[in-house]
Amino acid sequence: MSQLTNADPDTDGILPAPSRFGPLGRLGVWTSAHARTVFVVWALVVISLGAFAPKVEHALAGAGWEAAGSESVSARDVAQHDFAGMSSASLQVVVNAKGGTVESGQGRRAVDEAVRLLKADPRVSQVQQPQPGLSISRDGRTALIQAGAATENTNEMVRAADDLKGPLRDLSGNGVTVALTGSSALWSDFNAANLSAMMKSEVISWPVILVILVLAFGSLVAAGLPLMLTIVGLVAAAGSLYLGTRLGDISIWAMNFALMFALALGIDYALFLVVRFRAARFGGHESTREAVGETMDTAGKAVLFSGLTVLISLSAVMLVPSPAFRSMALGVMLAVSFVLAATLTLLPAVLGKLGRRVDALSLPWVHAGEHRSPRFQRWAERLWRRPIVYGLVALVALVALASPVLGLRTGMPSIKVVPASDSSRVGYTAIQDAFGPGVPGTLQVITAGAQADRAARVLQADPGIAAVMPAVSGKEGHALVQAVPAVGPSDATLGATIDRLRTDLPAGALLGGPSAENHDLEQLLSDRTPLVMGVVLALGFLLLLVALQAPLVAALGTATNLLSTAAAFGVAKLVFQDGHGSGLLGFEPQGFLDAWAPVFFFAMIFAIGMDYTVFLLASAKEHWEKSADPQEAMVGGLAHSGRVIFAAAGVMVAVFFTFALSGPLPPKEMGVVLGVAVLLDAALVRLLLLPVLLRLTGRAAWASPRWLRRVLPSVTFGH
Repeated sequence: MSQLTNADPDTDGILPAPSRFGPLGRLGVWTSAHARTVFVVWALVVISLGAFAPKVEHALAGAGWEAAGSESVSARDVAQHDFAGMSSASLQVVVNAKGGTVESGQGRRAVDEAVRLLKADPRVSQVQQPQPGLSISRDGRTALIQAGAATENTNEMVRAADDLKGPLRDLSGNGVTVALTGSSALWSDFNAANLSAMMKSEVISWPVILVILVLAFGSLVAAGLPLMLTIVGLVAAAGSLYLGTRLGDISIWAMNFALMFALALGIDYALFLVVRFRAARFGGHESTREAVGETMDTAGKAVLFSGLTVLISLSAVMLVPSPAFRSMALGVMLAVSFVLAATLTLLPAVLGKLGRRVDALSLPWVHAGEHRSPRFQRWAERLWRRPIVYGLVALVALVALASPVLGLRTGMPSIKVVPASDSSRVGYTAIQDAFGPGVPGTLQVITAGAQADRAARVLQADPGIAAVMPAVSGKEGHALVQAVPAVGPSDATLGATIDRLRTDLPAGALLGGPSAENHDLEQLLSDRTPLVMGVVLALGFLLLLVALQAPLVAALGTATNLLSTAAAFGVAKLVFQDGHGSGLLGFEPQGFLDAWAPVFFFAMIFAIGMDYTVFLLASAKEHWEKSADPQEAMVGGLAHSGRVIFAAAGVMVAVFFTFALSGPLPPKEMGVVLGVAVLLDAALVRLLLLPVLLRLTGRAAWASPRWLRRVLPSVTFGH
């Protein structure tokens, strides 16, 4: 082997010749040789972006859950402009006087104070006083005050709700309850509850994560490396998201999901690289920089393809034209990009600097199975001897868990997603009790003034409408007719009423309101979900094909990932739609899964599953390239990667399941679906079914037509 003259800083070898490694290996050697430069560059990135990170929480948007360009959004825009902000983004205040009426005594004083607070806020355009027969209940105990939105920015109205709900609640007392409600207040409470749940879950999960990391790495120093990647990725992503808010609205959920993925992938990638580095450094007795180069040429390449797969899967969510969805995907992609960049540059520099010290403060078993896990080798050999038995067990279990997905129903989140004590839910319940179930979901029909009477007749004749308000004239010759549905906003029949009215109303009429906006978003998600899934599957297969150079094994990896995803959604149907385990998890089932879950969770689950797929199959391909023996490819691949997959899955399951134990319903859905998906993917697919399929397909798994090899770029994992 040709050698350079520079001495290795670890004094246990000399710098390897660059020609020994591929591009990533040479990058690893360069970063380890220029660690100080790499540290300075990353310090500048973290400090410059980190300066903006503390501001991000207050700059992120609370709304954006809408179908851009839909009829309901158009109706909201017209109502905002032509009817003094009395759109779906307006604020509603409910005053309930249990011991008297809202027209005298404490009730009247509470109404007056609430009106004063609303008028004092510059984000409120006008305030409609409660009127007998319209916004004062028949018993006189409940009044509804409506405050128009002075801005077209729905996120600004959510911030107004953030600021107003506390002072309004403070007006309660002496038998009077004052609560801010309406769409903007709902999103305000929804976001606050989710943020609280995220923080609580982090507090619960961090000790568990640290224990698993120490057990997995066997060294306190090595266990700290994933946390370094997580912090770097999260701080850089948070600063970038804040800068992004200067250009447009970004959902607060973008930060929540960015945190989760930065943690999960930081741990995954650090595990894969550190385990491989230690195998080369101690098992192969290579110098530090040789070990770094080999690590990057093998595990680094797998990490690169894994990161690209995650980014591709999440980019497909951009096909959903909804601000909240696109900004959530953007947040996760930023976090993944920074974690990936740090893994491929900062981590090898740190490993090169640490050298032998990577195992400082180690446990007795630190190098047990470092190069080739005996336990996972024995497991792989058992699968090789009896593939049919083990394969059928895994397949039957996955199909059985996936079968309920055929009856899965989805819907937009109901008022049940916020805690019962929150202002928006208190007000919502008071409105329904006083005025009827459909009032919180009042529909708004905007039409030409000359068509107002005809529109009112259509509304009055529809069996799904309980009451129709008198038409209100606005600017530009428009008229606004409000209609109260006969059922609550979460009733499945309301969607049919909206579709029917849009067919029957005069041409050019726009039907909007919060319920219509939810219906349009639900329809958009239903329409786009097959497209997003198809794009994710196709691009995932193509990336695996490029990485593995073999169409059959790429198809097997994609198909098994789809099967584990279906099983996770089957479990979600049993839990959240049918209510099994709802008492244990502490939630009230809605009778459906939230409509955004299939499209967004599918992309997330597929991304995480492909993470493990790449780790396993890249290791198997490395052994295939060395031996051309399908048994060695399967057994060696699982013996090398099984420990990493098992440990990484353990961390992810711990992280995700903590979300299932805290907070409102959406974080529970996220925690259960993602946690079950990772558990099934690791236990039944990557460590059982996929190795069995490699056994059954043998050499055919790695076969590649000559014409395909000429088309594909050459990618190897052997070293």
